[in-house]
Amino acid sequence: MGVLETVLIVLEAICSLALIVIILLQSGKESGLSGALCGTSNSYLSKNKNGGLDQILATSTKWVALVWVLLTLALSLV
Repeated sequence: MGVLETVLIVLEAICSLALIVIILLQSGKESGLSGALCGTSNSYLSKNKNGGLDQILATSTKWVALVWVLLTLALSLV
């Protein structure tokens, strides 16, 4: 196992843990079964676009997932 492969494995492990934590910190989008039956008052277009904590977590989820996919592809090539 080369040094590059070891570094990529460590980076992917850190990225995986970060992705798990970020996803678990996000709040639910619906309120369970009552949200499915009655609907929710917030639609996609009416959500607050000010950049609260949920917006930051959603954006960071996308970027960390992208880095994780790129690290996985790099590991498959090494």
